[in-house]
Amino acid sequence: MPGTNLTREEARTRADLLHVDAYDIELDLSSAREGGTFRSTTVVRFTATTPGAATFIDLVAPSVEEVVLNGERLDTANFADSRIALPNLAAENELKVVANCAYTNTGEGLHRFVDPVDGETYLYTQFEVPDARRVFASFEQPDLKASFAFTVTAPEGWVVVSNSPTPTPAGDGPTRTWTFEPTGRISSYITALIAGPYVGVFDAYENGDQKVPLGVYCRPSLREFLDAEAVFEVTKQGFDYFQEKFDYRYPFAKYDQLFVPEFNAGAMENAGAVTLRDQYVFRSKVTDAAYEARAATILHELAHMWFGDLVTMEWWNDLWLNESFATYAEAVCQAEAPGSRWPHSWTTFANQMKTWAYRQDQLPSTHPIMADINDLEDVQVNFDGITYAKGASVLKQLVAYVGQDAFFEGVRAYFKRHAWGNTRLSDLLGALEEASGRDLKAWSRAWLETAGINVLRPAVTLNTDGEIESFAVLQEAPALPAGAKGEAVLRPHRIAIGLYELADGALVRTDRIELDVDGPRTEVPQLVGRHRPAVVLLNDDDLSYAKVRLDEDSLAVVAEHLGDFTDSLPRALCWASAWDMTRDGEMAARDYLALAVSGLARESDIGVVQSVHRQVKLALDAYADPAWREQGLARWAETAEAQLRAAEPGSDHQLAWARALAAVARTEGQLDLIAGLLDGSVEVKGLAVDTELRWSLLGRLAATGRADEAAIAAELERDNTAAGQEHAATCRAARPTAEAKAEAWAAVVESDKLTNYVQEAVIAGFQQADQRELLAPYAEKYFAAVKGVWETRSHEISQQIIGGLYPSLQVEQATLDATDAWLAAAEPAPALRRQVVEARAGVERALRAQAADRAAGARALGH
Repeated sequence: MPGTNLTREEARTRADLLHVDAYDIELDLSSAREGGTFRSTTVVRFTATTPGAATFIDLVAPSVEEVVLNGERLDTANFADSRIALPNLAAENELKVVANCAYTNTGEGLHRFVDPVDGETYLYTQFEVPDARRVFASFEQPDLKASFAFTVTAPEGWVVVSNSPTPTPAGDGPTRTWTFEPTGRISSYITALIAGPYVGVFDAYENGDQKVPLGVYCRPSLREFLDAEAVFEVTKQGFDYFQEKFDYRYPFAKYDQLFVPEFNAGAMENAGAVTLRDQYVFRSKVTDAAYEARAATILHELAHMWFGDLVTMEWWNDLWLNESFATYAEAVCQAEAPGSRWPHSWTTFANQMKTWAYRQDQLPSTHPIMADINDLEDVQVNFDGITYAKGASVLKQLVAYVGQDAFFEGVRAYFKRHAWGNTRLSDLLGALEEASGRDLKAWSRAWLETAGINVLRPAVTLNTDGEIESFAVLQEAPALPAGAKGEAVLRPHRIAIGLYELADGALVRTDRIELDVDGPRTEVPQLVGRHRPAVVLLNDDDLSYAKVRLDEDSLAVVAEHLGDFTDSLPRALCWASAWDMTRDGEMAARDYLALAVSGLARESDIGVVQSVHRQVKLALDAYADPAWREQGLARWAETAEAQLRAAEPGSDHQLAWARALAAVARTEGQLDLIAGLLDGSVEVKGLAVDTELRWSLLGRLAATGRADEAAIAAELERDNTAAGQEHAATCRAARPTAEAKAEAWAAVVESDKLTNYVQEAVIAGFQQADQRELLAPYAEKYFAAVKGVWETRSHEISQQIIGGLYPSLQVEQATLDATDAWLAAAEPAPALRRQVVEARAGVERALRAQAADRAAGARALGH
């Protein structure tokens, strides 16, 4: 039985049979304040190429009241297994489906949220991948585009937003009805509905005779924090940049951005009605890196209006075309748009996006960028570092290969040729080939149709005078992890080699050589005869996608002077290389800590600083020799406290170091400092101990037993908001008692009452690296429960539990053995297997890294 799944072959068969013209959808949301179900009436008109054939339409709903096909009432028993069977189609068809659909608290379908501040109800839809069918009957696949017209009845006083401009509501009494104009031809997954007493701020994008209405919305309880002008500024920069580069006007009637509660992703590219997680409305001081991340998300979703919404992939195997392009577009726009606050966006890309890609590409679940998506379950676990970050990295490589002008010339032709339609990879490559004059078939095979990550290493020999006698770039294709799809290959790379010298204490680039690397060894004759520079950096400017290693002499210089590069990008590349070496066991965790302690003091890029903070904590928790770990954690905590006190008052660095200390404080003195900051008895000049920082401080006190339920309840009384309730849930689950862990486990695993965000918060508190012994009994419970969780919970909820509660802190062979035994006996579905195998790979990697760190410690002691 298909359940809620849909195979690619089923979708192809249905697409060959049907052409969908239009949907008229009526939703009665007058019950929203009570919850439960709502009435959904769908009328869809479509043609069939083979009269008399049968097909089905998708629906996930508690019940169906009426199904009428071409005037004939069908038995509601035709609704089974999330499908309504449609027999004996005519050439032209009209289908009416009346159903009772359910509000959700999982962030899928029509999510219902009650704000504890005002007691009001807020709704929004999230439909990607297959969840429009939770709100209305639909042919749920991207290539069956249609026009959608929504009519919505909702409580009086509410705001209702959809893809088309919001009309004036009609009616009187306790409800009103909004009748929206039909959309253009779009896919079901980018339709949207947002309803509730949201508040909006309005502006317009104007360019000559073009005027696009802009709106930014949030809940009233967040209105005081909504910096709408900053959002509009980034949005308008994106409009200017993308319309010039794409040579195609924004294709929809208006552009609204709605910050909504309990959103599972960063944002969603609903046509003309983008939804974003409302954590992007900052309640407390954040660093500039947070503003940069928000701007990147805004630009990512705006790019999707063309790439994804106007032109849409035919099937989910080309999901990467959507996400990789939008990820590349966000970075290049930030780097090049006039007036951008973040022209260093490629530094952030190298430090964060590519690190994500490198991690994903070394998991047993790695796959080609152009993934083989057989069904919906495949795609739901494929929103990963390959689809977003590796794909975008490869597009950056492609731009270096064909040139940016040719790349965008091809993109322009692609949009004009396929507007409002569906495409495959070959359509984009064909347009790029025409524009660039290059044959991209071999490039596609090497980069898009194979898996894994290459390693580039320098091979340097010097003569007796210290001049370079030979220099080559060595390329490796490490074997793929067991179970991975595809094969490891050597690829063609366009890279730059940067030569750096120390001058007045700074590392300055003195030369740059750009070349093509192919095969296992590429000679670089341009360097022969030169004096050996202080640092030779492969893949300078981050043009290609590959793991990069430094030669021994360069690594020694970088270890002493990483913070002294005058530009942020080479620093980020060296940080990323060091972190990758640590994960691979080529650099000991203790050596990565030493690098961070010396280098971060001189690192100016706050995004890099915060990334390294997270990586150091992970290295100490997972990759350090357990016998040395506490020593390393103590040194890191001492460093965090010292940097907090030394940082410029009120600076981003000061806030980042305060958060780093809150994550690792362990001595009584450090915990006293945190407690003093929280109760106001201690002050660090310039540090604003505001709402979010207070919760971070309290979280550490709770996890170390210094804060009890009374303290948590008192803090919640100060901040009885949705975010405050989530933080309180984290704090309660973090307490170091068997009772707290049992309560958290029961709430997540044995009950399904928690919302998506509260569940995530509980899981975060439950998994505390300092509480391994307390958590050890839950490894067995995990394997007893995980299959049942997968079979009974929604995708988003089960994914949180499967990944979040895996016993990843139990870094020992017994965890691997228990996982293998479960995999052999449980017969898990492929998507479930993938998630557990990925979690297992983290423990396996940690064991290898711990062995490397142990060996480094022994060498240091002369053993």
